[in-house]
Amino acid sequence: MAYKKRKDQSSSLTFISSSGLRGRQSVRATFKLSSGCIEAISIVAAQLGIKQKSLFDHLAQDSESLNAIAREVQNARMRAENRVQKTYVISRKSLSLLDEISRAFNAPRDALVEFSVRRLLPVIDNEQKKYERRKAAFGGIRRHLGHGRQMVDTMIAELGEDDPVVAKMISVMENYNGAARAIETFLERTSGIEDFDPEDLNQIKVHFEP
Repeated sequence: MAYKKRKDQSSSLTFISSSGLRGRQSVRATFKLSSGCIEAISIVAAQLGIKQKSLFDHLAQDSESLNAIAREVQNARMRAENRVQKTYVISRKSLSLLDEISRAFNAPRDALVEFSVRRLLPVIDNEQKKYERRKAAFGGIRRHLGHGRQMVDTMIAELGEDDPVVAKMISVMENYNGAARAIETFLERTSGIEDFDPEDLNQIKVHFEP
């Protein structure tokens, strides 16, 4: 039976195409984007706890939206000012889709990326509001943690550190303190969203060929 199971598992690999596997490969691609666009990619990835590659792939593989954007910027040219060269890791499939749509509509590949990222504005707006609520909640956590420490200090003074109830509370407070540090670290890591201005995503202008 063990041999049959191994045989079945091996034969199932034939359904995975070599082209499909190549499409999952990571490649490096360089774009010229606005600083606001670059910042937005970084901020959203940090807020959602995902890699920038995953976010990039999600945007690039939405062919319906990319086609709609390409129609808007067909035969357009992007001005050189306010653009920063940036290299990203992206899947080969995503890069192929971008190149294919760019050629089909004669649309600048950089514009496809720039305008795709603008679709993240509702996400950024929502995450900015959540960040403010998280900060407020963390303020309450810190106050609660301070009261808890005072209570434990009082219990130790009255019952002794070896008391089983005190020992349980010390353990609880240690876990609580660890959670509070983790929350603080997360808020520090994602603090970039606090001062992000959505208008920074409108730095890039395009002009159309006559």
